[in-house]
Amino acid sequence: MEQMSHAVRTVLSKYATFQGRASRSEFWWWVLAIFLVLVVTQLIDGAVVAPLLGFDAFASEAGQPLSWLVSLGVILPNIAVGVRRLHDTGRSGWWILIGLIPLIGTLILLYFYIQPSEQAENAYGAAPA
Repeated sequence: MEQMSHAVRTVLSKYATFQGRASRSEFWWWVLAIFLVLVVTQLIDGAVVAPLLGFDAFASEAGQPLSWLVSLGVILPNIAVGVRRLHDTGRSGWWILIGLIPLIGTLILLYFYIQPSEQAENAYGAAPA
């Protein structure tokens, strides 16, 4: 849990920083933390917010306003940490746009994200600790 909290603090402190590098562990701990936060917000949306809005609990027509707000709030750090992760593997951050290609782009990005970090300093800075 300490690694996850450190990764979350690091990513949030670099909220919209697209320069530098993000280690593989920082990136994947961030992904796990955001996944867990979104699961919790969806549960709260279904169990609490939907009935407050006059819908049945977990009704799909109630929407998920809390989850949408959280997703909107973390979209910039998600993109930034993705770009920094690409930098860590020696690739340009512009490769993140390949994710716009359905399925194939996502699979290519996943492949890039799971690659090991470049050990030495690269064009994007020193290797993260």
